[in-house]
Amino acid sequence: MADIFQKLLLLLSSIFGSKKPVVKPNEPPKIVSSQDEPAVPISPRVLVINIDPLIDPPSGLRLFERQKWKGTDEMVDTFIADILETSGGLVRYQVVQRIEADQFPIKADGFLYTPQAYLDVLAGSGSSHTPDLLDYQDFLKRYDILNLVASNQIDEVWAFGFPYAGFYESTMAGVGAFFCNSQPIANTASCPRRFVIMGFSNERGPGEMLHSFGHRAESIMQKVYARTSGEANLWQKFIRYDKTSPGKAQVGTIHFAPNSEKDYDYTNTRVVPSACDDWYNFPNFKGEVKQVNSADWGSDIYSFTKWWLKHLPKVGGRINGISNNWWQYIVDPNRVAV
Repeated sequence: MADIFQKLLLLLSSIFGSKKPVVKPNEPPKIVSSQDEPAVPISPRVLVINIDPLIDPPSGLRLFERQKWKGTDEMVDTFIADILETSGGLVRYQVVQRIEADQFPIKADGFLYTPQAYLDVLAGSGSSHTPDLLDYQDFLKRYDILNLVASNQIDEVWAFGFPYAGFYESTMAGVGAFFCNSQPIANTASCPRRFVIMGFSNERGPGEMLHSFGHRAESIMQKVYARTSGEANLWQKFIRYDKTSPGKAQVGTIHFAPNSEKDYDYTNTRVVPSACDDWYNFPNFKGEVKQVNSADWGSDIYSFTKWWLKHLPKVGGRINGISNNWWQYIVDPNRVAV
């Protein structure tokens, strides 16, 4: 009986044929633009934790003063001004809380430097401790950071320290935290908001602060465009440089300027074509290309990073659901779809 039924089906198929599925050719991703949403200034609230260990208790001498390193107040003021400038006035950081810490931070394995042991490391007569990473769980608990973020009192943390303090340049915590120049801090999902901890060093300067912030921007924008491919992935277009995209350089990355041939190659005078300044026209690109080299951004980490940050889009509207104001994602990771 089954054989008869199968033969009947074959006969009907031969008479009437079968409908073949329609195969559509691959189509480029559609770019849907909307200009309805303005770019609105935001004022992230910062907790500053100044970790300046007491080196000589009788005199009250602290590490930063002993080493003649930059003061935290100066570094904070410069960084806030630089971000305000490079964001075109859209990001107005405000320090709402500050904690003064006079002890060395605890390392991930429980190790704690004594003042003399640390000074020996700086002098070269002692070895730095391994692992160098601090105990972020202790750090969060010691300063009640998860509660401060959860209760909406602060939006991010700036930790000021020193060489071998063990901080990442940037890291993220909270529910849904993702890679931010380092793996997210574990066991922080109880905090209902994502937030970033920046690790700065008073031994360095404003250039290194902006450089760390630039890596934060790279990580977050990579996540923003993670589900976008081809020409619709505007982030991948932004970071093109001549070495990897010959003749098609755009703005480059934090480590590679448009003409760089190696890491931190900011002083390179080699001239290459770049559409870097066409990003000032974003999202209405005009196809502007010019010949560039280090004369366009300066020859040090500070001037290059400011130049790079200034090119980040900061206008109203959306393209394919992604805001044309990239700064809102960089300073508030809660706006990023995960």
